[in-house]
Amino acid sequence: MKRVLLKLSGEALAGENKTGFDETTVRTVAMQVKHLVDEGIEVGIVIGGGNFWRGRTSEHIDRTKADQIGMLATVMNCIYVSEIFRSVGMMTNILTPFECGTFTKLFSKDRANKYFSKGLVVFFAGGTGHPYFSTDTGVVLRAVEVEADAILLAKAIDGVYDSDPKVNASAKKYDQISISQVIADKLQVVDLTASILAMENKMPMYVFALNEENSIVKAVSGDFHGTVVTV
Repeated sequence: MKRVLLKLSGEALAGENKTGFDETTVRTVAMQVKHLVDEGIEVGIVIGGGNFWRGRTSEHIDRTKADQIGMLATVMNCIYVSEIFRSVGMMTNILTPFECGTFTKLFSKDRANKYFSKGLVVFFAGGTGHPYFSTDTGVVLRAVEVEADAILLAKAIDGVYDSDPKVNASAKKYDQISISQVIADKLQVVDLTASILAMENKMPMYVFALNEENSIVKAVSGDFHGTVVTV
């Protein structure tokens, strides 16, 4: 792989705290990404906002406004994680689909490619910039736009199962599954909009557990224990 997009959940970055940040977890991610960058791999990052806000759980706020709060949560996450990345020796920049003053730069494919060519890790914050679209859709959209080789989905679970392994002890884990089967069986690797976008644009995904040692590096190197979602 020459260029990958890594999707991190906000909750994963919070660790046992459930909200906010767990710096030990973030630094562990940073050291793995640095290994990839040192190997010459271009890395983009998308981070969810669930460690601060989940708009869909709010019953009293207009959905558009709730989603805008969620977009800003992802910006906060990217600013924090970007700085941790910088502290371990990487160069970074943050792109958003809307103006954030001097905090970020406005997204364009040309700008992202310029940063990649200079060896920067590029953070894609703010989702798609529109309500009703999740960061799942955001990561697939950005991966397609910047022509990434694959999406790396770092989750709390170690792959794709035919049912919820927390509920069903006999749940079967897939080593490989097609995106069309994911959609047909409603397996929710990513949400439906993101799944269809990945299928239409032939964007493969690697699903694995973030807490497995060196899981991000292994997803790229081939020593992989998660699920490959093929196209």
